[in-house]
Amino acid sequence: MSRIGKKPIIIPNGVEASINGQEVKVKGPKGVLSLELHSHAKAEMKEEGSEKTIQVSVLNPLNKADRAIWGLSAKLIYNMVCGVTEGFKKELEVNGVGYKVALQGNVLKLEVGYSHPVDFSLPEGISAEVQKNVIIISGIDKQLVGEMAAQIRRIRKPEPYKGKGIKYKDEVIRRKAGKAAKAAG
Repeated sequence: MSRIGKKPIIIPNGVEASINGQEVKVKGPKGVLSLELHSHAKAEMKEEGSEKTIQVSVLNPLNKADRAIWGLSAKLIYNMVCGVTEGFKKELEVNGVGYKVALQGNVLKLEVGYSHPVDFSLPEGISAEVQKNVIIISGIDKQLVGEMAAQIRRIRKPEPYKGKGIKYKDEVIRRKAGKAAKAAG
């Protein structure tokens, strides 16, 4: 049995959810998200008094693959509800001498040690904010926010010797000793 899949997903006030066959659509103050469920998963709306919930189930709860789909589907719907109410954000930190970041419209201009500035276009539904050396990526789709943050980080990964590059705000870079430190000892 899936512990995550069995939990009902509570729909807060101000959020509308609709289920049409295998498609789940969630509409809230920040926007609209939809999800096409796997053919083995099924979602249904339940109303108990003033509280609305979505309950996810699968065809065969004893099948290992179905249990995985059960928990995944429930978590994806939960993330949609969280996204349209609060939204998601990822923070990236740019470290390095002469490394600069600027936002022009929906294009991030990154100067991160290459011979040319790198332009990164943000897709629809994603917004960015730049504060000194911190890039804040935000949006309602958790998967898209994470993917954009990963693509920006990939432009210049942090290196282990001086720590230069683009890293997540809470990421810890394991530092290595250089040759001079090794030879002196």
